[in-house]
Amino acid sequence: MQTSPDRHEYPAHWEADVVLRDGGTARIRPITVDDADRLVSFYEQVSDESKYYRFFAPYPRLSAKDVHRFTHHDFVDRVGLAATVGGEFIATVRYDRIGEDGTPASAPADEAEVAFLVQDAHQGRGVASALLEHIGAVARERGIRRFAAEVLPANNKMIKVFTDAGYTQKRSFEDGVVRLEFDLEPTDRSLAVQYAREHRAEARSVQRLLAPGSVAVIGAGRTPGGVGRSVLGNIRDAGYSGRLYAVNRALPEGQKELDGVPAHRSVRDIDGPVDLAVVAVPAEHVPDVVTECGEHGVQGLVVVSAGYAESGPEGRERQRALVRQARTYGMRIIGPNAFGIINTSPRVRLNASLAPEVPRPGRIGLFAQSGAIGIALLSRLHRRGGGVTGVTGVSTFVSSGNRADVSGNDVLQYWYEDPDTDVVLMYLESIGNPRKFTRLARRTAAAKPLVVVQGARHGAAPQGHAVRATRLPHATVSALLRQAGVIRVDTITELVDAGLLLARQPLPAGPRVAILGNSESLGLLTYDACFAEGLRPHPPQDLTTAASAADFHAALSRALADDRCDAVVVTAIPAVGEGSVGDAALAEALRSASAAAPAKPVLVVHVELGGLAEALSAAASTAPQVGSGKPSQTAPSPAPVEERFPATDAPEGAHLIPAYPAAERAVRALGQAVAYAQWRRDAADPGKVPEYEDIDEKGAAALIDGLLARGQGLTLGTDETCDLLGHYGVQVHRALPAPTPAAAAEAARALGYPVALKATAPHLRHRADLGGVRLDLADEEQLRRSYAELTELFGAPEELRPVVQRMAPRGVDVVVRAVIDPAAGAVLSFGLAGAASQLLGDTAHRLIPVTDREATSLVRSIRTAPLLFGWRGSAPADTRALEELLLRVSRLVDDHPEVVAVTLEPVVVASHGLSVLGASVRLAPPPARDDLGPRTLPAY
Repeated sequence: MQTSPDRHEYPAHWEADVVLRDGGTARIRPITVDDADRLVSFYEQVSDESKYYRFFAPYPRLSAKDVHRFTHHDFVDRVGLAATVGGEFIATVRYDRIGEDGTPASAPADEAEVAFLVQDAHQGRGVASALLEHIGAVARERGIRRFAAEVLPANNKMIKVFTDAGYTQKRSFEDGVVRLEFDLEPTDRSLAVQYAREHRAEARSVQRLLAPGSVAVIGAGRTPGGVGRSVLGNIRDAGYSGRLYAVNRALPEGQKELDGVPAHRSVRDIDGPVDLAVVAVPAEHVPDVVTECGEHGVQGLVVVSAGYAESGPEGRERQRALVRQARTYGMRIIGPNAFGIINTSPRVRLNASLAPEVPRPGRIGLFAQSGAIGIALLSRLHRRGGGVTGVTGVSTFVSSGNRADVSGNDVLQYWYEDPDTDVVLMYLESIGNPRKFTRLARRTAAAKPLVVVQGARHGAAPQGHAVRATRLPHATVSALLRQAGVIRVDTITELVDAGLLLARQPLPAGPRVAILGNSESLGLLTYDACFAEGLRPHPPQDLTTAASAADFHAALSRALADDRCDAVVVTAIPAVGEGSVGDAALAEALRSASAAAPAKPVLVVHVELGGLAEALSAAASTAPQVGSGKPSQTAPSPAPVEERFPATDAPEGAHLIPAYPAAERAVRALGQAVAYAQWRRDAADPGKVPEYEDIDEKGAAALIDGLLARGQGLTLGTDETCDLLGHYGVQVHRALPAPTPAAAAEAARALGYPVALKATAPHLRHRADLGGVRLDLADEEQLRRSYAELTELFGAPEELRPVVQRMAPRGVDVVVRAVIDPAAGAVLSFGLAGAASQLLGDTAHRLIPVTDREATSLVRSIRTAPLLFGWRGSAPADTRALEELLLRVSRLVDDHPEVVAVTLEPVVVASHGLSVLGASVRLAPPPARDDLGPRTLPAY
């Protein structure tokens, strides 16, 4: 640690773990006086060329003076950071504050010189780019706004680090040196560069886990049974394409194999690299295993061992220590308490999990935080392959357990660009970084469907999950996920239903649905279900129970050719008697008709027609292939389809038809696909955040700074609230206090009749139903009479806190709120005032900043929106004025993160214009935004 002469304490909050370009990790931390030996050792391993580029002259070794200079910092004007792996330096960066003349300076000088040095063995891993992000954040914190760097023209790598960062910069050339100067304020381009680097690094880190060239199972027992031995057998039986090793320290001397797999007593004994280690030893032995793996160069760990955060406080500390230890060696972890991972790619064929069977290769990526739910999802996909639909199989499966390191965000980064994954299904019990998850989900959903079911919706996250708390209710989080394009479902059954439809059927162009089949009753049930899901069904076409396969083919062909139809639901019941359509014949009829019009989705609702479902899915069953190994232990496996029906495989890429056992399930999946397709179309043109000429951003900032100078957080008074909102063009009808009848009369004369008299006591505020409001008081006599009535009914004026307010035009009362949640970010909410939002929860939400298109959809997305558009002959409200108000509030909160809460209630939206009758604003120092800072891994 630093010695007493240093001006500042050691800044521990600058320490961070980062993922590098190749998927490995490094730790970034401040350099201290204790690092002298590490610095000297690091410098000795740097090539002469790199030293020349750093010092512009041959510089074979550091002098004692150099070591002192590079390890003694005040953490304000002189700062040094190091990137470490295994506790040793692999790169350094430092800045020195300078004045206008280029000599050392102190604040208020706001420029600093910056210089890097990266070990040659670690160049090209993105270390310098990560260090630049972190040293830039440190400099901004210390009041430095601009960096200058002098680089030799031949040092192209370092010039590229600076120029690719995305900052506003200028370049000059003098005395044979390139001088770069750049502002440190984040720009749209610098953030885009940062996100792109984050994506590539995190995707690569997951790819290294899911497609390793070699795997060691540590803790494979000497006798059959047990977790480690089971995982070893599952990897072997799946036909893993890489090198597989068994490790058990208790193996007898001389034993070289275990179940036909090369066996060793330690990872260190393995001759060759090990990319992935599956750890299945008791928790108390895991640290020793991690050390061995780190020293051997293992790239990642799947820890199936239990006894961590899920077991209580002691286990939570053990889990934190595990993550810190693994990251020290540059390794990432899936788990602990994980079920495992699966990759069905024929290039990998990895089943490093406790699942005894591997699903058939397919296009679905599956993520489950819970091992039990992971088992259930794999089992359902397996059964659907043999009995109901089995439209496609699984590309990759990840069960993260306690997700102490690798999370759903990391796996999303991988699946976004994975060519083998078309649909992503996720079971989440907690979201560690909602702001980042929403950003990644929006990007992923624009390219491929993302279906999510959330567990623990009405309680705390599982004990093993360390997550930041959010003040937002589950309904709000769900709404924000839907805004990001996530298909939100409530059960794992719906998760599979939606996933199977989206995996191999095209997205519908609209909500118009044709229904045809051989059962009038089943058709009517489907018709009703369509209305319940907001679809627009055509009347069902009854083909009668005598319909042949040719009849189904002709009817489906006509429906698909109809320009008024966007999707078709086929209903089928068992037929009996001679000439009745067979399962294989019906399946082939539907397939061939669908293939002729591949742009429209087709679904089948069947009743107890196992044979039909199997025939429909014959080309891509998720059940194990015939002769693929031992029978499944997760679900009964029916006889192979090929033995029942002479069905031929559909061509690769064909749109295979999903089948469902109930109309409601099929239509619900279709409704989700329709909504998602509409989101995709809307996302192509998200709109813009409008500029308003009357917004005074600087004036609002000055007012906020002055108010916050009073304290850390405060709720503004009426005048201050009106002034701040006025800077953003939001005019509030002032309410004047009326502690006496005479004061009420004086206030009314100042405002002008007619007026309203309101009680603002907490139990009566915004509760017109309780009688605490008197409207349209035309003169002083009515005002005084109403004042007497209120005090007689509810008590003395001191309790009522009466106010007088000028009457606003009649209209629809709404409420507008904005809040900054520490986990999710800034959220704008809208609903009708009163029971609709308070009792029924009819409120819509959008992430700030809100675009003009989002404001339009926000107003229309509540269930009671018809009241704003002339319901039952009433005058339509001025929704354009309402949308503008929403956009102005969004701008206020986005421009000034110190505005942590805004409530406008009620807002009366009349036929022309609106009136804000009540407003409150709360200010506080803005919460830290990790999405604007440098890339870091969560520190659980």
